[in-house]
Amino acid sequence: MSEPPRPPGEYGSPSDPNYVPPPTSGGGAYPPPPTSGAGYQQPGYQQPGYQQPGYQQPGNAYGYQQPGAYGAPGAPGAPVGYANSDEKTWALIAHFGGIIVGFIAPLVALLAKGNESPTVKAHANEALNFQITWGVAMIIAVILSVCSFGILVFLPFLVWIFIVVFAVIAGMKANNGELYRYPATVRLIK
Repeated sequence: MSEPPRPPGEYGSPSDPNYVPPPTSGGGAYPPPPTSGAGYQQPGYQQPGYQQPGYQQPGNAYGYQQPGAYGAPGAPGAPVGYANSDEKTWALIAHFGGIIVGFIAPLVALLAKGNESPTVKAHANEALNFQITWGVAMIIAVILSVCSFGILVFLPFLVWIFIVVFAVIAGMKANNGELYRYPATVRLIK
């Protein structure tokens, strides 16, 4: 069975991107590809300089890196906002460690990794300034509590709650790769 002839122009023009050439005689098949001569290309052969559509060479101008490469965006070991997971760990130690040991945790983070990583240094400086400021506030609150014969016994507890709340907020921001600026902090260390 063959298809009835179509009116002229029904197949479109060759300049049309959706152009489908009309079938040739012999059952409606397209003409066979050349097996030799000018249009022949060996199967599996790519012309020099040919690049598959949608493929980018690693390290090209678009910043493409192989998926999963160390330090590549979206790599499993590289958290957002950090060059590696070690930086993230030290930033979290600086913020969350202050809840337990005060200014010592951010000081250790600053001394251990502050010279190697500007990110860790920024987190440790913020946490250290906060812990020093509120450590002094805690000492003053304890002195006032003792000197008032227990009337202001709740004052050190309020200061400790303030320290815990803002250290947790800063730690959560650091976990997301953001630097948190603590409120009500005297910035002694820059």
